[in-house]
Amino acid sequence: MARRRPTRRGGRRSGGDGIMLAMVGLVVAVPLLNATVGFVRSSWPWLLVATLAVAAVVIGVALLAVRQARRHRDHYLQANAQLETIDKMSGEQFEHLVAALLRRDGFRKVRVVGKAGDGGVDVLGVAPDGRPFAVQCKRWSGNLGSPHVRNFLGALAHTYSGNTGVLITSSGFTPPATREGQGAGLAMIDRGDLAEWALGTPLLTLLTRQRLSV
Repeated sequence: MARRRPTRRGGRRSGGDGIMLAMVGLVVAVPLLNATVGFVRSSWPWLLVATLAVAAVVIGVALLAVRQARRHRDHYLQANAQLETIDKMSGEQFEHLVAALLRRDGFRKVRVVGKAGDGGVDVLGVAPDGRPFAVQCKRWSGNLGSPHVRNFLGALAHTYSGNTGVLITSSGFTPPATREGQGAGLAMIDRGDLAEWALGTPLLTLLTRQRLSV
């Protein structure tokens, strides 16, 4: 006589439970969705007003931050506009002053990069007309000679190719350095130009004047 197979308890779960859960979720979701749509339709004027108010606050805070930053920058520039103050600066302080002057003149993406292995450039920025600038800053007491000009021209020809180079010093340039720089079309800001720039004359105005006088 054949043995009867034991009856399994449980067995596979039917997919009915999943369908039931989906139907319950649909029943709950539809009224909530309708309620949300109805709330938005009935309250959209207030929602619009609230959104505009929040946007106005955000814009106002941003404008206030920009004004405060400009006020701080102007105060900083005014306090450091004299050559006697610049002569007491460290090389790093002088680089940050040059960066602040560039920002005052409308340069964008200004950043101080001067450090060991900087490739001979201390400050980078983009002029209002879109030209990229690479600046070397020399807060020196003695005049810069031809080797300084050649080293900077080498950096412009290789690492910073395509940038308009400006060599800025708190002192001056030797006659051979001036001739070599002018022959290569290098923009050079000496102590007199620096004094004008610090007091408010835009850098691009000084550079245009140099081209006209060459």
